[in-house]
Amino acid sequence: MIKTDKATLEEYRDKIVEFIKKYAYNSGHKTGVVGLSGGVDSSLTYSLTCEAFGEKNTIGVIMPYKTSKKSFKGNAEKLAQLKGGRIRYHEITGIVDSFKKQFENITSIRLGNIMARTRMIALYDTASQFKGLVMGTGNKTEILLGYFTVYGDGGCSIEPLGDLYKTQVWEMANMVGVPDEIINEKPTADLWEGQTDEEELGIAYQKADSILYLLFEKCFTREEAIAEGYNSKDIDNIIELAKKSCFKRHPPPVPLLRTQNINKYL
Repeated sequence: MIKTDKATLEEYRDKIVEFIKKYAYNSGHKTGVVGLSGGVDSSLTYSLTCEAFGEKNTIGVIMPYKTSKKSFKGNAEKLAQLKGGRIRYHEITGIVDSFKKQFENITSIRLGNIMARTRMIALYDTASQFKGLVMGTGNKTEILLGYFTVYGDGGCSIEPLGDLYKTQVWEMANMVGVPDEIINEKPTADLWEGQTDEEELGIAYQKADSILYLLFEKCFTREEAIAEGYNSKDIDNIIELAKKSCFKRHPPPVPLLRTQNINKYL
């Protein structure tokens, strides 16, 4: 399990806040827009955005679907009140259900992707209205495992938490004063009723983080990770998820037709 000391967490927080400030200054934006789900990732992102932009220039957008747990909305409102930032509401049920009617035999995964992309539209429209940046809420674990919807929750201007593992998100959230009931909530993308991240991924976040750290940062081989005491099935699952989601972590590829082409600027 990854454990980060308080001094390092404070250093990471300062770097993230400074990163947001610098990016916003260079791009000419003075407002941060965060999709507030009531979960720990969006709550930490909202908290750090408040530090970077100031409370009055931070907008949390609450976007429930009819199957969303009522506690999620309550958690999001409580956090916004605690941090002093602004909030807006966009109920997505009508929009999502209108899409649902257009497609035959829609699965829960496809419907979940429609929800995520509908929320992305609402966030970017809010950002356009207030001349703001859409702040991503994805963490390093989710990004490496491809656990996000392309052009959904993966659609954002910047990813402040993108170099923090999920376990580090929990630790930093506790440090900056995110309420315990949010930190202790079972992680879920809220894409269908009863859905949880760990059940869908097939592994607990703590274990996934430890394996990812060994494979991607310590450059362990599969065999070396097994020698550390980790289950081969879990390791193979992590490797497979990372490999098959590679396309999600890159912009759409462009064929090379000349010596210099658009790839140079990507």
